[in-house]
Amino acid sequence: SLEQHPGAQPERRSSVAVVVPDEDESRDTVRLHDKDENLLRYYLFQGMRYVWLERRQAFCRVSVLDEGWSCAELHLCQAGLDQQEHGARRKIYGPNLIEVPVKSYARLLVEEVLNPFYLFQVLSMVLWVCDAYYYYAACIFLISTFSLGLSLYETRKQSTTLRNMARMSVEVRVRRPGGEELVVSSAELVPGDCIRLPVAGAVLPCDAALLSGECMVNESLLTGESVPVMKTPLPAGGAAYCPEEHRRHTLFCGTQIIQAKAYVGGEVLAVVTRTGFCTAKGDLISSILYPKPVSFKFYKDAVKFVLFLAILGRSGREGWILFLLLPSQVPVGQIIIRALDLVTVIVPPALPAAMTVGTIYAQNRLKKQGIFCISPPRINLCGKIRLVCFDKTGTLTQEGLDVWGVVPLEQQRFLPIVHEPRCLPAGALLYALATCHAVSPLRGQLVGDPVDIKMLESTGWRLEMMEEEEEEGELPAFQQFEMKVLAVVKPPPEEEQPRDRRHQAPLGILRRFPFSSSLQRMSVLVKLPGEASAHAYIKGAPEMVASLCRKETVPPDFSQMLRHYTTDGFRVLALACKALGTVATFEEALQLPRDSVESGLNFLGFLVMKNVLKPESAPVIQLLRSANIRPVMVTGDNMLTAMNVARGCRMVEPREGVIFVTASPPGHDKPAALKFVLAEHSQGEEQPEGLQQRDGSSLPPRHCHFALNGKSFQVVCEHFSELLPRV
Repeated sequence: SLEQHPGAQPERRSSVAVVVPDEDESRDTVRLHDKDENLLRYYLFQGMRYVWLERRQAFCRVSVLDEGWSCAELHLCQAGLDQQEHGARRKIYGPNLIEVPVKSYARLLVEEVLNPFYLFQVLSMVLWVCDAYYYYAACIFLISTFSLGLSLYETRKQSTTLRNMARMSVEVRVRRPGGEELVVSSAELVPGDCIRLPVAGAVLPCDAALLSGECMVNESLLTGESVPVMKTPLPAGGAAYCPEEHRRHTLFCGTQIIQAKAYVGGEVLAVVTRTGFCTAKGDLISSILYPKPVSFKFYKDAVKFVLFLAILGRSGREGWILFLLLPSQVPVGQIIIRALDLVTVIVPPALPAAMTVGTIYAQNRLKKQGIFCISPPRINLCGKIRLVCFDKTGTLTQEGLDVWGVVPLEQQRFLPIVHEPRCLPAGALLYALATCHAVSPLRGQLVGDPVDIKMLESTGWRLEMMEEEEEEGELPAFQQFEMKVLAVVKPPPEEEQPRDRRHQAPLGILRRFPFSSSLQRMSVLVKLPGEASAHAYIKGAPEMVASLCRKETVPPDFSQMLRHYTTDGFRVLALACKALGTVATFEEALQLPRDSVESGLNFLGFLVMKNVLKPESAPVIQLLRSANIRPVMVTGDNMLTAMNVARGCRMVEPREGVIFVTASPPGHDKPAALKFVLAEHSQGEEQPEGLQQRDGSSLPPRHCHFALNGKSFQVVCEHFSELLPRV
């Protein structure tokens, strides 16, 4: 059965032939032979392959055969597939290609001309010629021909551009059983293949799960984010593998591997999980080629309007014939021409040509602004936009952030902010700033998240990573550690250090737990030279980090201090640490579960960063609001920080209020509930009467904006959908 996992095999069926029986033969069929044959039933639809699954009695996407893999099973694929298994999977999955069809001009012309509007236009021009409207018919013919030619040219040009972008065929190194490595074309890859990633980086031709080493990846093709992302090895547990849940361990097709680092075994290995149109890039191309049909009210109203004009034209035509032409004894041929001509007046045949010319003109204006439009007809719908959602960091504010300072602790009390982190005394807070990041050096430059880069640079410490061609122990900094480490962070030169803190030891990073938006934190395991024990340093959202710390280590004025900086528009991150037991080997560090590392922490303090608003943000927001388009901010930062930025860019006017919406899901003995709190009363003061009402009828009379986090928004969508238009 094809559902056998992970090596799906084609189903086995018997071959039966129908023949003409003898006169004395009572059977309808005669079995010629009973031989097992490998038969595979499938079809292709919109580039996707659908295979017949006997157990489900249905055709299913071939990607369903990849579902159900556990992380441990993926790690077993490091040995690679033999030729027989690879051949069987190749027959099932097909080639690893994303083929974008490019229609010929003749086919595009036929499809466009068969449009009802163009057919109506052709009939109208024939009518005008019969009525001696030669000049008008010639003008409409020229305009229609010109607009049709431009439309066909732009459509084919965009299809060709998309095909060139989607087409990819590179050479990859594939591992086979016994340690053999072959160089094959990426078109021959199948799920289950173990590939070796080049250290210098490359464009990935498939979706793959990272098994060993680390990769710095540019995912701007898929996400639009220019910030490189650090990918770490997939944990070898029994959990089911999911590309979205294990996004930090998954390499997606079409993304650029900037740098690959090998630590254990000297190789960076990944196992192919999806190919062709089943990949993330394939989904993107498929959504462009075959967008889901969207029912726009604009289109429905347009059709109703045309039908209304047609009914109006028919009524006028019949009235004209009955009351004007027939009593005047006009010839029948002339009556028919005049009646049809009336229809062309009410429903203008030149409308498609005029709209096409306008769309092409608008498309050229967008092109001059660096905006590529893949669906020109959607330009007309842009005039109906009434809401625009903005990200904060990098969109409304500058791309990078600057370290404003660090708020340390002493005996569970906050000290004054230190604007120069390099002046901090040697200790856990300084070590956390120097090591808790996903930065990697590349050709003399640091690459990674701008927040991480600024944080590391503020300490003055330097990051060093061992290159693949260098053996362990060749670098003096790495020699001080009695085990393999991912990277070494060295203190500044002695002449740049204060006198009381000279001769500081370097720090070795054993393991990184990458940042996760669902967990709202990242962490690292660090060792000092000569010490058997290791330490964990954590950085993340203040509320999340505080919830993981021991209560006695969190200052009582934690919330007040956090509010003090967030209301001023600063981005605040919390830092914490934990002393671990003895970690003897690098492999032992890789086996530590994340949950046990990130619990029972000691709170260290705040990292305060300043994000400057872009100068063009406020004018653009005002332009949108003047056009009656509502701007909305969608960000993962603290709501108080977001509120400050919203006021700075005039998304929220000074005279307007902000209401925090907190929604709680239903429990065992209580229904879902909503709570409205004015931002001015969010510190616990008594809020105005009536803000607790579910229907919002007693909200303040002045114009207010709502602010809510992701969890509350999900509850509102599920249990208070009637309030969504107001939110």
